[in-house]
Amino acid sequence: MKPETPGGTAALSKGLTLLDMVADAPEPLRFAELLNASGLPKPTFARILRTLIAYGLVRQDASSGTYVLGQRFLEMTHRVWDSFDIVSAALPELQRLAGELGETAAMCRLDGSMVQYLAEQSANGLAVRVEVGRRVPLHCTAGGKALLAFQDPAMGRALAERLTLDSFTHHTLVTPEALQADLTLTRARGYSVSYEEHLAGVNSVAAPVMGRDNTPIGALVVLGPSSRLDTSNIHPTGRELIAAARRITGAAGAVAITSRPRPRSKTDRQLAELSCVLPWGAQLGESPVWHPQERVLYWVDILHPAVYRFNPETGRNESCETGKLVSAVIPVEGGRLLVASQDGIEWLDFASGALTPYSSPESGILDNRLNDAKRGPDGAVWVGSMRIDASKPTGALYRVDAKGAFQRKEGGITVSNGLGWSPDGRTLYFVDTVPGLIHAYECDPETGALGARREFARIAVADGRPDGLAVDAEGGVWCAIWDGWCVRRYLPDGSLDQVLELPVPRPTSVCFGGPDLSTLFITSARTRLPASTLADAPLSGGLFAGRPGVAGAPIPLFDGDA
Repeated sequence: MKPETPGGTAALSKGLTLLDMVADAPEPLRFAELLNASGLPKPTFARILRTLIAYGLVRQDASSGTYVLGQRFLEMTHRVWDSFDIVSAALPELQRLAGELGETAAMCRLDGSMVQYLAEQSANGLAVRVEVGRRVPLHCTAGGKALLAFQDPAMGRALAERLTLDSFTHHTLVTPEALQADLTLTRARGYSVSYEEHLAGVNSVAAPVMGRDNTPIGALVVLGPSSRLDTSNIHPTGRELIAAARRITGAAGAVAITSRPRPRSKTDRQLAELSCVLPWGAQLGESPVWHPQERVLYWVDILHPAVYRFNPETGRNESCETGKLVSAVIPVEGGRLLVASQDGIEWLDFASGALTPYSSPESGILDNRLNDAKRGPDGAVWVGSMRIDASKPTGALYRVDAKGAFQRKEGGITVSNGLGWSPDGRTLYFVDTVPGLIHAYECDPETGALGARREFARIAVADGRPDGLAVDAEGGVWCAIWDGWCVRRYLPDGSLDQVLELPVPRPTSVCFGGPDLSTLFITSARTRLPASTLADAPLSGGLFAGRPGVAGAPIPLFDGDA
């Protein structure tokens, strides 16, 4: 519904409506598309559009002929918080961060198409120096990428289109595709990282400081020599920055899953044969799936984008870096692989890392990404989606057939997760992580048609959050409990049967594997865990395996068209 406007302001109202259309469009629109959507007479529309362009509120992209927000609009947006003294508010956090981390902490803000440092605090001794007032590029600094990633999509596109992706070191991201992949990871993590992308020998990590309208008014940055601020501590530092940024303005930011691990249980209910078969330290290990022909386990690290192939007999873990977010693996007949990526379902060449499009259920929803995916008893791939930062229930569930055609089966999901079917294929289990629910649907195992939905299980916030799941041959549902230090088994009637305690707080998913499907594999994560928890759970991010005394229900390979 359009807001009521005072008399005599019709032209202004039309101009603001047109500005909203430009800002809210999922993809930049051409003249004819905007005209059609506006419903205005062509002469009126053209006059208003020319006026918006003259005032710098809208501009036309010369190469594509589409219209995007202009520079003046960006400048006005970032003046909203001019009365807020972000430096004074941030100074206590900068002093604390510099003292506790032993590195340089700084506050920066967007300044046109650059980043400007507003304040810095350095630790005693050798540290990276930051000159207050200095302007640095957006695309290759942690502060710049944090400010870019968390903009409104239209604003982010307008900024990114104006960037010149100059190379400063051999680590600099110099293609729009590589930068966009990194920004997607940044939104998923909640913070950005730069490994010597701007200055050789200097790494940095940054988190956005969000305003009341949930757009970044600045970014907190920690910079340090690459020999000290390395891969072992840059991610825990990112978590500290998220917390510090929230304290500065009180704004929660975009990442919705902000729970902390519950206290570790003192009881010993681990399987006697449970062990960490691969102490890998994954940021967000996920989607384990057994390949019965190759006799290996495929799995992914979502936040350090790679697909892995683990051989339980040899202990060898082969790596395939994808260059962009990948969340699930689907083995396919003929030695092929499909993956769920930030761009849809894609073929993966494990040897080269090359990705080829197959099906894109949400190609027009820029704020979403795909998450868990599995082959169902009907022969199709089922895949769920979620908002990249998990902040809104924009996720859905899709069925993708062998030709790549897809159907939307469910909507209103916040974080789509574990998928599994009862041994007879007549019940589909599907997790929505944030509300703590495991749903159960009536399901036709031949056609994939869904019937009534019911609540199968609800996990209390204090116990953690449900994540990936697998179903055993007896119909038991095994679910990894994020922040719960455990995997739970539910009986087919939804009652809790047993709890398998783990030495890590964030198990993420489970699957049955091995020649007889009697081994339960469990992936885990270390992302955003505080240093104190990591000290108590050093195997976080590792791959675990045990024999629970029951075999898994077999999952056939997908038979997709090439």
